[in-house]
Amino acid sequence: YPLCALAVSDERPVSTQSTWADTTWFSEEATVEMLDMVASNIFRPLPPKRQKQPWDTDEEEPKLDDAWPHLQIVYEFLLRFVISTEVDTKFLKKHIKGKFIVSMLDLFDTNDPRERDYLKTILHRIYGRFMSMRSFIRRAINHIFFKVIYRDVRHNGIAELLEILGSIINGFALPLKTEHKQFLRNVLVPLHKLPTLASFHQQLTICVTQFIEKDSSLSGPVVLTFLHFWPRTSSSKEVIFLNEIEEILELCTTEQILKIHEPLFRAIAKSVQSQHFQVAERALFLWNNDIIAGFTHDYRDKVLPLLYPALHENNKHHWNAAVHSLTFNIVKMFLELDQVLFKSVCEDFQNAFSEVAKLKEARFYKWEKIRELARANAPSQPDLEEHIKLQILERPFPAELLKKVETPVQMEYPTIEEHLEQDTKGSME
Repeated sequence: YPLCALAVSDERPVSTQSTWADTTWFSEEATVEMLDMVASNIFRPLPPKRQKQPWDTDEEEPKLDDAWPHLQIVYEFLLRFVISTEVDTKFLKKHIKGKFIVSMLDLFDTNDPRERDYLKTILHRIYGRFMSMRSFIRRAINHIFFKVIYRDVRHNGIAELLEILGSIINGFALPLKTEHKQFLRNVLVPLHKLPTLASFHQQLTICVTQFIEKDSSLSGPVVLTFLHFWPRTSSSKEVIFLNEIEEILELCTTEQILKIHEPLFRAIAKSVQSQHFQVAERALFLWNNDIIAGFTHDYRDKVLPLLYPALHENNKHHWNAAVHSLTFNIVKMFLELDQVLFKSVCEDFQNAFSEVAKLKEARFYKWEKIRELARANAPSQPDLEEHIKLQILERPFPAELLKKVETPVQMEYPTIEEHLEQDTKGSME
């Protein structure tokens, strides 16, 4: 019905054209019919997702929807319908309700990137046109993120939803509301712990940096939370974290970096001495940044003691030649900045290292004396080992362990003999 009305040719009598121009094209009844047509065509259950296998790669092409030629016509119509200035906004507000928005958000999980792109554009247009629905749309998007973060649910549309939020965050007024700060703390930062971070980290970085551009005081808590989620076993995620840390530090003042410098540079030092050469290289490349290099120059007495053990370890034992070269450049920079400080830190490290070595040596000699005494006593006490075992077995239990504890439910466990019989039967079968 509505599609036929839009497809009518303009080749009609002039009198008819003038009559149609005076009528309202998009009445309330037409709006209801159009939205029903859209809902009937695009709102559908999505096919089940294939479980990701260990040999799958992120570069694999997504599975495209076979019905896309039909869906594209409906999405194009919906987009033009939403952005049309001839449609009465009151009718749209009345009939585009929460259920319609939630159904659209559910479709973001489709495997077809073409459909997600249309959904992203249409939802952004709806957000910009209807101010009364903005809070609901943000809360509905947050609900999707909460499911992904706390229920470990895979979702295909995280990148597109973050693109929408990036433009939304850009329009936040200052000072930031408490609701918006909670969104940063409870949604955007925890998204960094997901194993699929590589698929949407660019959009996520844009959202986080926009928050910090608007309120630089958020940089300290954000960086400290990043350090809490710092990857331990994924080198690719560690490189992503280092990239984002650099972008955040570019927006920080010296005073803000100084408040978090100790945990920050300890984490960077761990990455510097990583055995994965890409992680170590990326961490060492941080000093090509003017902000980090300037902070290191001004507060070298605080930075060098945190970095020196990692630099020393790289210089002595790292296997990669490029990491050796970059480490040498950093050491050379510190020597040129303050040779006296570098010598002092080096001596402190050597003293601490020698103390640890002395403790290890003393512990080794103590155990060696015990071994010598045991060897000396062995010939005179041939049954010493059996005697010790008997003493351990016959040792009386403490009195409080012998007291019977009354429990409401008594669980019957199999005895050792029954357990051994079951194992024997299972092995024979």
